[in-house]
Amino acid sequence: MKNLPQNRCKCFVPPPHYTDYQSHFIGTDDTNGRFAEVTHETCIHCGTIWLNYFVEFESFRKSGRYYRGIISAGELQTITPSNAVQYLESLDWFLYGGSYFDSWGTYGSGKLQVDR
Repeated sequence: MKNLPQNRCKCFVPPPHYTDYQSHFIGTDDTNGRFAEVTHETCIHCGTIWLNYFVEFESFRKSGRYYRGIISAGELQTITPSNAVQYLESLDWFLYGGSYFDSWGTYGSGKLQVDR
């Protein structure tokens, strides 16, 4: 992974906590029956904008997972629920975690595991 942050606000250290962000719903990604929630969240401490992708399959235990990556205000204008995965996969790094990974969060890169 390239370009991992050195000087970090608490928003760069998993797990994310909802009280640290102003959250805005973008939409639902129904690709392959995922019905994933896509939001963008702005850190109230440093102003970093995060694209957040959360998916969970109700019929499967421990299937919840999130992915979040930094996005600029300009790039945010091009994001739709259906292209959020592609955007996150294009980043040098992102944060991910959830019950699916049995993790509060860690850094990763590459392909997202968003389907059953």
